[in-house]
Amino acid sequence: MSDKILKEISQKLDQLVALVAASAVKGLKPTEAILLLGAARLDRNLIAQIVGTTPNTVSVRLSEAKAKKAPQEKNTALVPASAPSDEEA
Repeated sequence: MSDKILKEISQKLDQLVALVAASAVKGLKPTEAILLLGAARLDRNLIAQIVGTTPNTVSVRLSEAKAKKAPQEKNTALVPASAPSDEEA
């Protein structure tokens, strides 16, 4: 295939991804949409375009979610998976 055809295919795929992503977050609050699309590893510029905000806002929301998640993961790492419950001990 020529580079021109591959570029056209890539552009069409990008458009399809944007349409599917917009459909997937329809009716969600902006922050929920950002988190969902971020979890799908979409580009922050594309997320901003779909949600109707700025790429900076997308970056901030994703960073806040990551910071909020980190302490939760740290707390669960301290408890062994096979620790008996209070009732079993």
